[in-house]
Amino acid sequence: MTTETISQPNPEQIRRAPKVLLHDHLDGGLRPGTIVDLARETGYTGLPETDADKLGVWFREAADSGSLERYLETFAHTCAVMQTRDALVRVAAECAEDLAEDGVVYAEVRYAPEQHLEAGLTLEEVVEAVNEGFREGERRAKANGHRIRVGALLTAMRHAARALEIAELANRYRDSGVVGFDIAGAEAGFPPTRHLDAFEYLKRENNHFTIHAGEAFGLPSIWQALQWCGADRLGHGVRIIDDIEVGEDGKAKLGRLASYVRDKRIPLEMCPTSNLQTGAASSYEDHPVGLLRKLHFRATINTDNRLMSGTSMSREFEHMVKAFGYTLDDIQWFTVNAMKSAFIPFDERLAMINDVIKPGYAEIKAEWLFQ
Repeated sequence: MTTETISQPNPEQIRRAPKVLLHDHLDGGLRPGTIVDLARETGYTGLPETDADKLGVWFREAADSGSLERYLETFAHTCAVMQTRDALVRVAAECAEDLAEDGVVYAEVRYAPEQHLEAGLTLEEVVEAVNEGFREGERRAKANGHRIRVGALLTAMRHAARALEIAELANRYRDSGVVGFDIAGAEAGFPPTRHLDAFEYLKRENNHFTIHAGEAFGLPSIWQALQWCGADRLGHGVRIIDDIEVGEDGKAKLGRLASYVRDKRIPLEMCPTSNLQTGAASSYEDHPVGLLRKLHFRATINTDNRLMSGTSMSREFEHMVKAFGYTLDDIQWFTVNAMKSAFIPFDERLAMINDVIKPGYAEIKAEWLFQ
């Protein structure tokens, strides 16, 4: 057995490999059993199933249905049971635990505080509850032999009018567990430029933000996110492929926007399974990440909504290995890309890469020597 044959990782090696997650929604990653428990505790009666296993299947089938209405309905159920402090602490703690169990060593998890106010919590109470949950989850993970660090991204909804308020909230808690800001929601009809005041504020405060762009909508959404708003990263960004032309000889010609994105090393938070569900890609084999990897864009692999997609970071990489023949070196490349692009200080990113990620991959890659 050689390094070449062992470099095609198996699922167990992928799970053990250190991974970095930049695009994961808190309300899209609940455990089905937790949803059932919280619904019972809070008196929520709107669940389509009360058996945890059947509920998990319902979420995945609804997300796979091709119906935007059914897909959005899934979040109505998760948000409905995330309206109390105890519920938010529990969901956040379990999120950190689940990610750590899957080999994630650093994660940025996003949520919209404005969607958790129905039972009387304030925006500040929501943020503090989620932060408390993440710290508890980190402690539990450590007790189980796993190390993880979780930062929060505060999301504003692009169809609402609270972006500046949420941006100010993110800035207020930037030294207390919140690492940045995001906007999410339907792209079509709700351009990021509607929230320019929030982005201008964050830039003045030297704070970080990412923008959902180039998922359901095309190049104009990406262009506005970058050139009008000044986004540090692109949430999804999959439609940048529309500005790349591949000739019959296999050579790629990049348009000016695609060239800018690559030249400036703008991180793309790609979510393969989610992109298949929303129609942004037709199959794993046809997902633009394959070409973007070859062209050395700063692509990263992410989960988006683990519950709705029935996925994890390990499963996403398993799909990539099967679709593109990726090796551990490729997975390490995506992981280092993600860590370089995280919203924590440079020295901490560098230490995670040199002291955690690279040694972790080196250990797995060396195992063939002892077989």
